Formats: sequence, C-alpha cells, structure tokens
Amino acid sequence: MNEIPRERSRPYDTSEPDTLGNVLSRLFAARGYGRVQGDRQLQVAWQQVAGEETARSCRVLTFRNGILQIGVANGALLNELAAFQKQEFLLKFKQDFPHLRVRDIKFKLRGYLTSES
Repeated sequence: MNEIPRERSRPYDTSEPDTLGNVLSRLFAARGYGRVQGDRQLQVAWQQVAGEETARSCRVLTFRNGILQIGVANGALLNELAAFQKQEFLLKFKQDFPHLRVRDIKFKLRGYLTSES
C-alpha cells in the first residue's frame, strides 16, 4: 500500500523567481491584450492618414510584416484608394508614424462595413 513516489523527469527549478513584470508581460501576450491595444493604435493612425470621411467607410483588418490591410465598404472607394491615394497614404504613414513601419497597404472589399459600424 505504501507507494514509492516516482522520480521526476526534470529537477526542480531552483533559480530566482520571475519578476511580476515578466509574468504580466507573458500573460498579456498569451491573452492577446497587447494585440487589442495595437489594433486600436493602427485604427487611430489610419483615421489620421486617410481623413475622417474616408475612414468612416474603412476598417483596419490586419497588419503583418509591414503590410496594412484595410477593409473598404464599396468597390468604387476601393478602386479610388488603390489607384489614386495609396502612395499618398504610404508617404503619410512614413512621415507621421515611422514607428509603425508600414511598407505597403492592401485594400480588401468588405461590403458589411458601413459608416455606422
């Protein structure tokens, strides 16, 4: 009836405990809280670069590897942004928000976006 405890495969960690800041940082990253803050910052930057009227019909979708994807509510606006304003927007991002390192903008049609959303 007396069982002999099995030996652990790894020895106990005897190093110093982690700091609270490191633990919280890992928790925020694991839960995605930093991403929410980053998404909000990108949306605000987009509104400033595109202007209030244009930004009402657009939403930041993703930002990966320096490529900002913007959802656009209708095809006419998508064509105008991609053909005529994309380079101007890239220049504004580089001047006003160099820390974001936006190197390209892709526009995607998202019909469900409206000025009220």
